[in-house]
Amino acid sequence: MILAAGMGSRYGGIKQLDQFGPNGETIIDYSLFDAIRAGFGKIVFIIREELRADFEDTFGPKLRGKIDYDYAIQGFQSYVPDDLGQIDRAKPWGTGHAMLCAWAQTDAPFAVINADDFYGFQAFDLMADFLANSTDNAQHALMGYEVQRTLSENGTVSRGVCEVDADGFLEIVTERTQIYSEGGKIYFKEAQTTTELIPETPVSMNFWGFKPSVFEITKTLFEDYARHNFDAPKAEFYIPVVATHLITSGLGKLKVFRNQSDWFGVTYPEDKPTVEVALKKMHASGAYPNKLW
Repeated sequence: MILAAGMGSRYGGIKQLDQFGPNGETIIDYSLFDAIRAGFGKIVFIIREELRADFEDTFGPKLRGKIDYDYAIQGFQSYVPDDLGQIDRAKPWGTGHAMLCAWAQTDAPFAVINADDFYGFQAFDLMADFLANSTDNAQHALMGYEVQRTLSENGTVSRGVCEVDADGFLEIVTERTQIYSEGGKIYFKEAQTTTELIPETPVSMNFWGFKPSVFEITKTLFEDYARHNFDAPKAEFYIPVVATHLITSGLGKLKVFRNQSDWFGVTYPEDKPTVEVALKKMHASGAYPNKLW
């Protein structure tokens, strides 16, 4: 699943379709290329209805004949309890709701990623192996990245900071919205407090692996969330809420994979040149062919 219904407010445009690679590739193109060679069998784009034609024009010719693909529409009314009536919103309900909106297109273990993040082949390879071979329907997964590999030079970033037990399972993921580097150290701010993070701290970059058993649980959680937030147009229901519930309720566990890949993405317009340079180097090194498609 590719989460691509976001509004890109800080970026100032539809960054899901912006071009970053040396041949005009989007960041999604690299995720698609890596997913296919890692062994994934289907792609589901989770989008807003008004983006469907653009997505089909951009990615349809590249994917046809290579992998099955489909679209899921993240609508404001999707999975909202009927008795709440018409919901007045201008932005999607969040990543947890987006995942739920792809239930009808999903009948197998699946990964969830952001459209505007570059994750690297190792992440797709590790997750594909887990999803293909794990037989425990209550065991899910999270791809962890070292926080030092995920920062932006152009402002603070939001990251899900992970606490992991001795067996490698997630204990808690806490959203920190103001992480930054200063003087060779990494910090996050919360209210009036500044806290240092060690560079190797694992963080979530919204690369998850789930078994289909998660959908019914997510539906129940979202319906409750919608009832409490139907009149809050900026409220968002995130995947970490689902993950936390799985852990605290005893309904599931999440294996945290620690990979050494560099992550990069585009939060601000100023991030684009950095991403373009990084991708050009990867093509030059042979990590990717001269042309992906």
